[in-house]
Amino acid sequence: MLNSHIGLLVDKYELTMAQAYFKSGRYRARACFDYFFRKLPFQNGYLIYAGLQDALELISKFTFNDEDADFLLGEGFATDFVDYLRDFRFRGDIYSFKEGEVAFPTEPLLRVEGNLIETQIIETLLLNTLNFESLIATKAARVRIAAGNRSISDFGLRRAHGIGGIQASRAAVIGGCDSTSNVYSAFRYKMKAVGTMAHSFVQSYDDELTAFREYARFNPDSCILLVDTYDTLNSGIPNAIKVGKELEESGHRLIGIRIDSGDLAYLSKKARKMLDRAGLTYVKIAVSNQLDEVVIKSLIHQGAPIDLFGVGTRLITGQPDAALDGVYKLSMFDDQPRMKISDSLSKATLPGVKKVFRYFNGDGGFMADAVVLADETEIERIYHPLEREKSFRVSDLKKEDLFVKVMENGKIAIPFESVEVIANRVKERLTLLPPEHKRFEFPHIYKVGISKKLMNLRDSIIRHYLGEESE
Repeated sequence: MLNSHIGLLVDKYELTMAQAYFKSGRYRARACFDYFFRKLPFQNGYLIYAGLQDALELISKFTFNDEDADFLLGEGFATDFVDYLRDFRFRGDIYSFKEGEVAFPTEPLLRVEGNLIETQIIETLLLNTLNFESLIATKAARVRIAAGNRSISDFGLRRAHGIGGIQASRAAVIGGCDSTSNVYSAFRYKMKAVGTMAHSFVQSYDDELTAFREYARFNPDSCILLVDTYDTLNSGIPNAIKVGKELEESGHRLIGIRIDSGDLAYLSKKARKMLDRAGLTYVKIAVSNQLDEVVIKSLIHQGAPIDLFGVGTRLITGQPDAALDGVYKLSMFDDQPRMKISDSLSKATLPGVKKVFRYFNGDGGFMADAVVLADETEIERIYHPLEREKSFRVSDLKKEDLFVKVMENGKIAIPFESVEVIANRVKERLTLLPPEHKRFEFPHIYKVGISKKLMNLRDSIIRHYLGEESE
């Protein structure tokens, strides 16, 4: 359905505004919009930027077919405007951070340039995709930090918000999961799919041992047995050990056991001792059931000998925040810088066509980001966005421009990368982020400043409009 009607993936106000732009003739003027967010999720110290390739793919297919046009006519839109939409294609330019980049509040992560209609009409599509995937990728990165080198798998599809689970599984692997139980996403994005068994499989047999033997018979090289259907310590693990020994005799090996309920720290310790005494030291222990970064951190602190964490509901739904507050704001129209002015400077937007520089400390780690105007190449200092008396010298620091042109004249301008490549970028970039920004409790606030030229532009626009109001 979505592939046939992507043009309808809008909020209606985008179409009502577009019709007004079209009728007035203003739609031909050039515009620029920024995508950014104001608040980090999970009280975290950083965001993992995800969803870019999915968004670009949708934009490249953003059209209105005859069925869409008939629907919009029925909604009361004018015939000449709907005829314009029949031939609509996005033909603008998009600049963006690379997918998998570490990002921070208030800085633009993506910039869209084009005529007023095409830049406005893709707003909801971008927000829906980037906000959601960035939220889940950031949650997964926190889970990865908590788990260390232990394996993590996304088990969340059954608790996901509808088909959003498809993109969520992609984002989970980008953020740090090694695999997913979501077979569709594994197929769609070429990721590793994993799976064990459900309690229903065990319950469908008259006894647990027979169930384990039958599962192992048909899955001899990928056998992970769920041991908590009845009694984990007195039947589940002993029966798994029997089947493990039988697999050895037939030239195979039991991969692991999974515990899905109870005191996971206590049961995993007992399980490890029982498996080791039986000579099954190679058998892995997997756990699941309402896991997140906090629970995983606690389990590891307790010395739980767990090899694999299956993380579901709390990852795939982005608990406890559930949404990223990313926004999409006009910053230039008809070659004139524009901004939203608020009673609070923190809610005002930054005007003009902008980009972002990242500066590095002497050890090669991230030091600070600067939001600058697009024509700036070198700046002396960055200034606090809200307290202009606070500044930080950057002229002697190594820097990089984080913006890349990802779409030109409506055509995708970058080669698409595999999820594995993007996930590796997350790992690499996070190693450059100093540890004080990655801690779970009261992470240090990363410096994001603006150039003096941008600050002066913003302040002059504010004075202009406040001056007009006072008159």
